[in-house]
Amino acid sequence: RQVGELVFVCLLLALAGGVAVQAWRIAGFSGISSPGAFPLGVSAVLLLAGICIGLDTLRKPASGAAGWLAAARQFAAQHVPRCILVFIALAVAYLASIQWASFYPATFVFLLLAALYLGRGRPLVALLASGVSTGLIWLLFSLAFSVYLP
Repeated sequence: RQVGELVFVCLLLALAGGVAVQAWRIAGFSGISSPGAFPLGVSAVLLLAGICIGLDTLRKPASGAAGWLAAARQFAAQHVPRCILVFIALAVAYLASIQWASFYPATFVFLLLAALYLGRGRPLVALLASGVSTGLIWLLFSLAFSVYLP
């Protein structure tokens, strides 16, 4: 069993339970064509899948990580590489900078930095890609949608 697999199954079951509760709140189950019937069916499938996956996961031997700290390190090494962390930091900085730098300059800088990092530092390609992308976003929103983005 991989580190975090059992936690994932528990989250899947919690999600299925939440969907079931919300589906029941729509209209209960008064008939097959009632508004809550489809979401209830989806939540039933999610619950069934979660139970089957959970039983299969419980049959597997534990991951072998000694303690929660070792398990967390193993999980991070397997599922959260450095490029994802850097990209998350770039995205958070982008969202924070939209307020004071406005949308288009913040978008241009975000795309430029992301392309530089993910493109292994090819500045001309990153500059061109971010400029063209930001220009296309401006054209799409201003001409096609008639929406002004500050």
